[in-house]
Amino acid sequence: MQRPQSDFETVLDATAPPPGAFVAPQPFPIGNLHLDLVDRMEDIEADWRRLEALPQNSLHQAYDWCRAWHKAHQAPLLVVRGQIDGRTVMILPLEAVRENGGTTARFLGGRFNNINSGLLDDDFRYLDGEAVQAIAVMLKALLKGHADLLAMDTVPLIWRDAAHPLTGLTAIEDANRTFQLPLFPSFEQTLAQVHAKRRRKKFRVQERRLTEKGGYEHVVATTTDDKRALLEIFFEQKTARFRLHGLPDVFQTPEKRAFFRHLVDVSPQGLDTPLELHAIRLKGEYEGRIAAVSGLSRKGDHVVCQFGSIDDTLVPEASPGELLFWLMIERSCQSGARLFDFGVGDQPYKRGWCTVETVTHDLLVPINFRGRLMVLLLALKNRAKGTIKRNRAIYGWLQKLRAGRQAPQTAPADSD
Repeated sequence: MQRPQSDFETVLDATAPPPGAFVAPQPFPIGNLHLDLVDRMEDIEADWRRLEALPQNSLHQAYDWCRAWHKAHQAPLLVVRGQIDGRTVMILPLEAVRENGGTTARFLGGRFNNINSGLLDDDFRYLDGEAVQAIAVMLKALLKGHADLLAMDTVPLIWRDAAHPLTGLTAIEDANRTFQLPLFPSFEQTLAQVHAKRRRKKFRVQERRLTEKGGYEHVVATTTDDKRALLEIFFEQKTARFRLHGLPDVFQTPEKRAFFRHLVDVSPQGLDTPLELHAIRLKGEYEGRIAAVSGLSRKGDHVVCQFGSIDDTLVPEASPGELLFWLMIERSCQSGARLFDFGVGDQPYKRGWCTVETVTHDLLVPINFRGRLMVLLLALKNRAKGTIKRNRAIYGWLQKLRAGRQAPQTAPADSD
């Protein structure tokens, strides 16, 4: 079901059935399903890469993405493998995290994942309620002694018109939404969704202002050294930007930075890449300076913006971050992408570009009594977060309180 909202053409309601007539195939029999825990990612790399290639599986559960995260954080692995007659049909790439007074089994990547799915074989996608509950019982037995709660967060119960097979698990709506722009082969057709006339006028103004300063170029890093250099500039810009606005820097810990440094070392496979670095490099008056940086991930026709930053000291009147989004979206259209994903979190620049808002849920399996208490706490926290984030005045005040300093009353205007 799709329901209109004032700010978007479409809100994907993940609790409703997919739009249009949909007849599911017969549920997959799971009588021979066997679950076990895998200690080393390398031991199941071939099966992992086979499952990650399937279109409905999220790029955030890809082998290279998860390996980079684990290499940087070294939390205990809890990789769940499901096999039927010796064939791997499910992998849940989890790690054990201490939080909320207990241990939670969560997807590798944490809150840097925009959309999660787990890794599921195409033959294993249609499960009835009885099968889902049977899998929940098996997961409880498997994870007993390792975790108190299994929390598969940021899962869209419906993604690109297909229902997630584990929808029957306990589900709590996530406080954050994710935001997408459908892409068409024609960039003009893509722009038509988002007030094309106004967008083109803004783009011309941005280019004119940069031309007055000597011009610019759109840089896409191709060598490992160039990627690393742009990533370090991003860290510098982001730190300065957060400090300017009195916000906590979510990229500041050594582990988080190591994660992204590992990702840029992974070679792309055709158009698919865990992290591609884009930038606006200035000419003339600011020759060689980087005004904006963005990091994109891609799998198949799905492009995800992982982060973005700008240098507030360089041509802020030209909104270089917004200009970079224009160029990246245009390039994505030309290369055959069909969805540009702005990721988790509500920001004005996302509302200016996106026509789709996707609801995600946390799928929960309490392992023991403590886990059941953690589910109640998580439900209360998500509900409170959702209420707070929809109230911009309260949300802004809390951000300043977290940062431990006064910040400007207005949120950052450009695209970070």
